[in-house]
Amino acid sequence: MPGTEKLPYSLKVLAENLLRTEDGANVTKEHIEAIANWDPTAEPSVEIQFTPARVVMQDFTGVPCVVDLATMREAVAALGGDPEKVNPLAPAELVIDHSVILDFFGRPDAFERNVELEYQRNGERYQFLRWGQTAFKDFKVVPPGTGIVHQVNIEYLARVTMVRDGVAYPDTCVGTDSHTTMVNGLGVLGWGVGGIEAEAAMLGQPVSMLIPRVVGFKLTREIRPGVTATDVVLTVTEMLRKHGVVGKFVEFYGEGVAQVPLANRATLGNMSPEFGSTAAIFPIDAETINYLRLTGRSEEQIALVEAYAKEQGLWHDPAHEPAYSEYIELDLSTVVPSIAGPKRPQDRIALADAKTAFRKDIHNYVEKPVENPVPHTQLDEAVEESFPASDPAALSFADDGAVDVRPSAANGAQGRPSNPVLVKSAERGEFVLDHGAVVVAGITSCTNTSNPEVMLGAALLAKKAVEKGLSTKPWVKTNMAPGSQVVSDYYTKAGLWPYLEKLGYYLGGYGCTTCIGNTGPLPEEISKAINDNDLSVVAVLSGNRNFEGRISPDVKMNYLASPPLVIAYGIAGTMDFDFENDPLGKDPQGNDVFLRDIWPSQEEIAEVINSSITREMFAESYADVFKGDERWQNLPTPSGSTFSWDPKSTYVRKAPYFDGMPAEPEPVTDIKGARVLALLGDSVTTDHISPAGSIKRGTPAAQYLEANGVEPKDFNSLGSRRGNHEVMIRGTFANIRLRNLLLDNVSGGYTRDFTQEGGPQAFIYDAAENYKKAGIPLVVIGGKEYGSGSSRDWAAKGTRLLGVRAVIAESFERIHRSNLIGMGVIPLQFPAGESAASLKLDGTEVYDITGIEELNKGVTPRTVHVTATKADGSKVEFDAVVRIDTPGEADYYRNGGILQYVLRNMLKASK
Repeated sequence: MPGTEKLPYSLKVLAENLLRTEDGANVTKEHIEAIANWDPTAEPSVEIQFTPARVVMQDFTGVPCVVDLATMREAVAALGGDPEKVNPLAPAELVIDHSVILDFFGRPDAFERNVELEYQRNGERYQFLRWGQTAFKDFKVVPPGTGIVHQVNIEYLARVTMVRDGVAYPDTCVGTDSHTTMVNGLGVLGWGVGGIEAEAAMLGQPVSMLIPRVVGFKLTREIRPGVTATDVVLTVTEMLRKHGVVGKFVEFYGEGVAQVPLANRATLGNMSPEFGSTAAIFPIDAETINYLRLTGRSEEQIALVEAYAKEQGLWHDPAHEPAYSEYIELDLSTVVPSIAGPKRPQDRIALADAKTAFRKDIHNYVEKPVENPVPHTQLDEAVEESFPASDPAALSFADDGAVDVRPSAANGAQGRPSNPVLVKSAERGEFVLDHGAVVVAGITSCTNTSNPEVMLGAALLAKKAVEKGLSTKPWVKTNMAPGSQVVSDYYTKAGLWPYLEKLGYYLGGYGCTTCIGNTGPLPEEISKAINDNDLSVVAVLSGNRNFEGRISPDVKMNYLASPPLVIAYGIAGTMDFDFENDPLGKDPQGNDVFLRDIWPSQEEIAEVINSSITREMFAESYADVFKGDERWQNLPTPSGSTFSWDPKSTYVRKAPYFDGMPAEPEPVTDIKGARVLALLGDSVTTDHISPAGSIKRGTPAAQYLEANGVEPKDFNSLGSRRGNHEVMIRGTFANIRLRNLLLDNVSGGYTRDFTQEGGPQAFIYDAAENYKKAGIPLVVIGGKEYGSGSSRDWAAKGTRLLGVRAVIAESFERIHRSNLIGMGVIPLQFPAGESAASLKLDGTEVYDITGIEELNKGVTPRTVHVTATKADGSKVEFDAVVRIDTPGEADYYRNGGILQYVLRNMLKASK
């Protein structure tokens, strides 16, 4: 196509997509010309309709998708249509990977016990998914205990080049998890969307988007020995967050690309949501072909990918530099070992500075230094067990009776808060816990467990550590959760499992586990010591998300690190540690052992990779990937084109979105007399909004379950109950770290209920119910980057079902803004330079928003007028920017949401 030679790789894929799907309506000649004549310097302004080739899902976000599809079948029938017409029109694949919880760890039977509990807790959901697999065409399910969706995607599901109805075209996808971008490492253009967008894509609806700016990211030279892909990706995350890539594509180019192994490309693509970009893609080249061959793809498919990419101009030519909107460059040789934390993935810390940074950050999590809570004599006894004199993490006693636990007494008093607590454990002996103790060390998450270099690096480090006589500290909850069974296979072939297990890293499950908060409970005595003494303890994980409250309710500080460093921190037992100068312990001969003494060389890692990873492993692992184990096969499977809902089920309930829905949409209305449900600050993530994690007794979700006969031991997690809107509404805005500024110094899911005199404190759900009964609409007010984080449909679904009609924020993250519209909630932005604080809004006002009704005329107003009336009658008025960015989004909003829009179109097509 003329003009496309200069286009970045990612835009060539979009150009092909538009050419192939041109229909004169959704996709026109003008759209195609707009992308062919793309101006790299222009701000995005042209809306296009992108039709992804397939959809991938995980079970947390996938279950509600299937619930909604099942509900749509009934709604179509109720409105006179054919329910059988509701089927995925694009291939849809769901991988069950988010439900395994690490109840058991550090023991040989951990995997079997965890899987057993997973089936006990999730039997209803799994039966429902098995029904979906048989009831819907072009929908497949990868059963539990197989792997993590993104790793399964790159190792098996991704085609790179699709063939359908005799036509070859680029593999593209959207997924119900933001880390869908991992497949960008294979040259597959794809990204995370909300579940509601994914459902629409499955049903043939294109994804509405603006032709984006594309950031060219040039990689030069090679990483130094001892530096991992994790270190590179944390560096890139920091760089791109500072540069600003929200809503943009990032594309890696240049001669250095060929030197980046496919696994490292996938790691970089995976972290695209942490950069803020829509996608972070590598073009197809010889390395792509090598990986496809290694992972067991057929020779016919491999030949097709290479021939198609070369014929279409999609094959990477390092000498050709496309035109990019912006340019950024990284000399890989400058990357140093790094971690990120304690609460955001972009907050990179050079490993050499980790101890200093921790000592600075700990003051944000501890109110003041605490006197020693137990007598010295008891501590002295415990010290001999936990911190023997030969151990660097020795205790030094200050004159005032306070105790400073630090790796080296030579560091002197640096003002690190200390609150040593003696813990007595029947299983783990006696030991001392203090601020900064590493209580979770998790090798987990798709980001790194797909990368043989870091996974085998971790295992080799474990081998060397064991040979030197080192061990993991007794207070550390260890986790080994590979992203596919292939990892276990190459660990076995390399003979490395015994060393990992000696350090406590027994197989815990094939799933996301720690990274999504499925850490499971800490040992009771450790949890009690932490909470009774308000200890600020630490999790170190090889994941991509470390937001507050995400990993464990007991853990305040979370750090991302490479798998080898996870093991090293488990041995150190504390974040207050300097790996360069502090020994990890002593070998049998009494010599100090430092991290450098057990860190494997690149040559050692390469040798084990070459000798232990084979094509046959992948072919065998994925030969029967949809079949599942005996547990899966023996699940009773319902039949029929529509689902028989169990009114007693607390896991799967018929969705309410189509209740009473007319065949034609009703006019949208202005918002009158609204109250503020939550007044929030900057960087409120979908982790803060969306229901996730454990269900605590006394909360609205727990009260609902108990009222329905569920005992606390069977509560399971909020994520596992995503198919039940009654539970999910009650868990929305309920994160323990949420700070609603309507209240003073209160964390958690609380607000003020202005239906009651004086506006007393109440659970957000309870207040929302009272507002609903009183007929009062709600708004949420936010700061900068509202809704950043994972692409969670329930962050938007829960918001709407609570009665929220509008969110007013300083800025939005892309996915959540889109999801709000998809649920019929209008996203509004404060005028440039203004905020709730600058306008002196405190959330007690009554809000009127006018101008929304202009949408009924077929136009989207640029602004709407907001009037906030205070208790004394005074008013604050401003024009809020309407963040409905495309005509397609306006159609969704006019219909009350994307699902209603799709359903009405399906009805029209079937009549």
